Amino acid sequence: MDAQDAKNRREFLKTGMLAAGAATVAGGSFLTAALPAFGAQRSSGSLSRGDAAILRFLSAFEQIEADLWQQYTELGGVQSTEMEQIIGHKLAGGNTPYTNALNQLDGDMAQYIHDNTEDEFSHHRWLNDYLKSKGVAQEDLSQFATLEGSKAEGALQVGRITNLMQLTVDTTWWTRLRSRNFNPDLNPNHVFGPAVKSLATGSFPGIPRTNADLTPNDHIQAIANTAGFHFGFIEQGGSSLYMQLAQRAKSHETLRILLSIGPTETMHFQTWQDKAGNALVAPLAPLTDPKNPQLFFPLIGAGNEDLQTNLIMPEPAPFLSNKFHRVSILRPTETEGAAMAALESFITDGLFKGQVPAFTEMLKDLAHDADEARDQIV
Repeated sequence: MDAQDAKNRREFLKTGMLAAGAATVAGGSFLTAALPAFGAQRSSGSLSRGDAAILRFLSAFEQIEADLWQQYTELGGVQSTEMEQIIGHKLAGGNTPYTNALNQLDGDMAQYIHDNTEDEFSHHRWLNDYLKSKGVAQEDLSQFATLEGSKAEGALQVGRITNLMQLTVDTTWWTRLRSRNFNPDLNPNHVFGPAVKSLATGSFPGIPRTNADLTPNDHIQAIANTAGFHFGFIEQGGSSLYMQLAQRAKSHETLRILLSIGPTETMHFQTWQDKAGNALVAPLAPLTDPKNPQLFFPLIGAGNEDLQTNLIMPEPAPFLSNKFHRVSILRPTETEGAAMAALESFITDGLFKGQVPAFTEMLKDLAHDADEARDQIV
């Protein structure tokens, strides 16, 4: 595809697919108005073209997160009327064996999953409200809620945007934030080691697919452990993404939005990396999944800070220049290609297995526009 073809495709997707009419999100019931998509050479209301592109991409990104977190909530989260109001469906009571396995990582897991889910729904809906107030097309991916979800007890039988049953989880986020010597912004070719190597070499469920996955105990525990590391993978991406795209914002209000929502993603991430670590210490570790023997959760011993399970705050590392003292920061923060990199990580994760090509093409279009936002803060 040449440059003109790519431009034509983006313009078609913006005008033909993204300014969708009123629709119902997977598992929810909020409406999105059909508003004109912004043109390639003009501002969108009082938003610059670049700011609108950033916020539209983040709205889509948050809807993806809301969809996957809803699935985790249905099976392992607090079953509350509050959550039923959020998703627009009556919950089916959860899945006791899966919830119990998650509770082995932390006794408060059900509440944390519930709250994380609520946050992601609120982020998406608020961003769409804001876009609408500026006369900008809102993001609604509900036309792609066509994937089949879990058939296990507790799962709602509704269409899904994301697939949590064939995950390939990258756990290098674990060592990246513990490394004192390497920063992906300064050392893009450095290979960070994974916390759980096998999660990146196969395709594993993060939720029980059917009731057959509820036994034996070590199998459902392996599924819960996979979920625990997947939680951290998802939320570390959001933590960096908001920081990265904030550097491209033009208006102070857009910057304020990114700097207000972004830290909640970081709070999610710190929570989940702490809980995931409990899967790598006794008595849960070591553990081999009896139904998927290639999936192995090792016992992390003492003496290796890069793998230490109770380090939940970023270790000081080089930042901007190796000439400066090391400093404790989240990373990466490099903004070049940030949106596309976040999207590609979700694709590699297996979240979109089974989706139609038009879905990923649309998301790539949104990511491209967000990455092309070059306006500087004034």
